[in-house]
Amino acid sequence: MKARGGSWLGLSKELDRWNAVGRSATFWWRDDDAVDDTPELDRLLEQAGGIPLALAVIPALATRGLAERVAGESSAVVLQHGWRHVDHARSGGQSEYPSHRAISDVARELVDGSRVLVTLFGSRALPVFAAPWHGFDARFLPLLPMCGLIGISRRGPRPWMTLSGKLVQANTHVSLIRWSDPPSFGDEHIYIREITAHLRGRRLGSYDTTEPTGLLTHHRVQDHQSYAFISRFVQIVTEHPAASWVDARDVFRVPRGVTASAGVANHAPQLSRPLSPRR
Repeated sequence: MKARGGSWLGLSKELDRWNAVGRSATFWWRDDDAVDDTPELDRLLEQAGGIPLALAVIPALATRGLAERVAGESSAVVLQHGWRHVDHARSGGQSEYPSHRAISDVARELVDGSRVLVTLFGSRALPVFAAPWHGFDARFLPLLPMCGLIGISRRGPRPWMTLSGKLVQANTHVSLIRWSDPPSFGDEHIYIREITAHLRGRRLGSYDTTEPTGLLTHHRVQDHQSYAFISRFVQIVTEHPAASWVDARDVFRVPRGVTASAGVANHAPQLSRPLSPRR
């Protein structure tokens, strides 16, 4: 049976239920694939206004122009979006970090990516990894804290607050894109349903109640329909008394002023020799 779509009224009513029990529904916004200062980025930042925005930046492709643009946006921070956003999967979907890759190569990319972002963005670069295509094989998870990264962001309701007690996981729950050729917006009712379903799951305790509901965009390919949706969604969240936007630094519990640089400095020597792959 086809699942019913959501509605803006349904979303507002769900937020009303949060308000009725005296709880606040938190939201965060992640945008993927940032590499340069472009008109598309300008449009995203204009739409966001003062709302906290986490830009997932591809380290190997990031430009000085992007860094200069982000420096002027007090509400924007940077996450580490893989290394080069290259698909290494042999089958079964796309992933930059499938299981067959060498652990030493993955570790090197994590460290190099952190260093690039800290050099470009300074304190705006958070020690948080956002996996391209949401793919990051479980065998590589221990590498993240070894490389100074304290958080990971993927897709879907997270299991619980931490992974192995060392990583904070906070995911996105709705992606406003349909990967057609060219990319397009898709069905707004499906997107609303996904948002509302995650909120309902949090409220009822079937999902982690403390994970903020995550909006995922891709500014380089978002069209006018998606921005119309974003505008209305932002208005509802911003104006509702039981809803609020959360800064990624708070989502991942990153103290102000802390970047990936400290972690890289402390842990990089351990990576000077190849790590043995786990069989």
